[in-house]
Order: sequence, then C-alpha cells, then structure tokens
Amino acid sequence: MAVVAVVVYNRWQERSARREAQKAFASTHTDVLLDGRREPSVQVRHAPPPLVQAAEKIDYVIELTGTPSPAELHEGWTEIERRFSRRVFLDGQRAAIQLVSRDGVISDAELLEFRSMVETLGTRLGAAVRAPEMRAALDAARELDRTCADADIQVALHVIGIGGAAAEFEDQPFQATPRADGVTLTIDVARTPEPARTYEAMARAGRELAQSHGGRIVDDEGRELDERALAAIGRSIDAVRRQLAGCGIEAGSPLALRVFS
Repeated sequence: MAVVAVVVYNRWQERSARREAQKAFASTHTDVLLDGRREPSVQVRHAPPPLVQAAEKIDYVIELTGTPSPAELHEGWTEIERRFSRRVFLDGQRAAIQLVSRDGVISDAELLEFRSMVETLGTRLGAAVRAPEMRAALDAARELDRTCADADIQVALHVIGIGGAAAEFEDQPFQATPRADGVTLTIDVARTPEPARTYEAMARAGRELAQSHGGRIVDDEGRELDERALAAIGRSIDAVRRQLAGCGIEAGSPLALRVFS
C-alpha cells in the first residue's frame, strides 16, 4: 500500500499547514503541498445548493418561533448573511451556521457571535429563540472534522510520454490537467459521486491513453504504476467512501459538497 500513500494526497493536511502558516505570518501565501509539490489547478470551488437543509454535527441550528412573518425574518437575516457569507443559511424558521468545512471547525468566538446576532434578531422580531449548547456542538463538529480529515483525499494519475493528448478526456467525470510530458488525471474523492467507479473509469482511460501513445502511468515520484498498484488505489478509494457514508455523508452529495468546500 506504500504506492497509494504516494499517489493519494491528503488535502486536509495541507489545510492544517496553511492555517498554521496564516496564523504565523498573517498574510496569504501560495499553497504548497507538504511533499514540495504545488497543488494541481484542478480543484473547482462550488457554491452550496440554493436550498440547504441543516445536518447534525455539520451545522449549528437555532430555532426561531413566533416570528411576525417569513419576510421580516429574511429581511433581518441580511445582516447576519453579510457577516458570515455562505456559511449561514435559513432552513425554514431555523437559523444555521456551518461548523465544518475544509477550513476546519469554526472558532468558539465566531459561533458565539453568530448566536448573539440571531438572539438579537429574535428579540427584535418578537420571536422565541432556542439555541443548543455550544460546547457540545463544537465537540461533535471537531470529532467529525477528524474523520473528514482522513477521508479528504485527491487521487492523481500521471500519464507521461504521450504528448498533448489531454483533449481526449473532455466530458469525463474526472479532471485532466495538461503537463509538459502528458496529462494528470485527477478525482477529488469526497466531492465525486460514486468515486470508486469514477476512479475505475479514470484508470481505464489512462491505461488506454498510455498504451495507444506509447506512454506510462506513474506516481508523483515518476515510478510506474502497474495493475496491482492501480487496484490497490481503487480499494482505498472505496474504503474512504464507506468511511464518509458511516458519518452520513455520501460522496458527491450536496452535503459532501458543502463539507468539502
């Protein structure tokens, strides 16, 4: 399984390193992988679905009851949304903030600020406010964050010695990034529906491309990946999918796109 550790890049480790660097230098720097590679430019950030439903451990939800009208609630919500952007949403008359994402778990101070703003809004609207205990919510979110850290992987196969054949991969469920000597094929496991099947399609396409153009499939160190190594990667991807499903997060689902954003 050593080759899997080379091919599979744990994005959550990079996230932690980036957050520590930001704390230390208080500035924005180019993201660099822990093994010295630059992050492939294949990661696409997606906005969350227009209609978001709150999920246990992922969102902190405050119940608002007895509000004068939904219109007044939405009007008062604007200030909170302006402060927290896409991390907050209304689920009916429930105010929610996303606790976990690829940036980690939100801080105690941010959650307290959100709760205070919602309570102030509720008072202004004459609504009854019921908020869960913050410490328990944050502890549960951190536990989930640790699980997601293990499951947040990106798989890359490098097909080299083929020239500029990347155009052959248009309209595929995986991503293709040209490189000087070929193409890098990539999937973001947690954000990909049926990741094991998508990986199989990616590996098959890579093999066919390498065979038809006299190329090779290699890992990040340039070592060739044989059928045994490719199969081992596929098994590890399916294990990640099962791990996420055990937390109630289906790979590629709207919930996964929120958490792994």
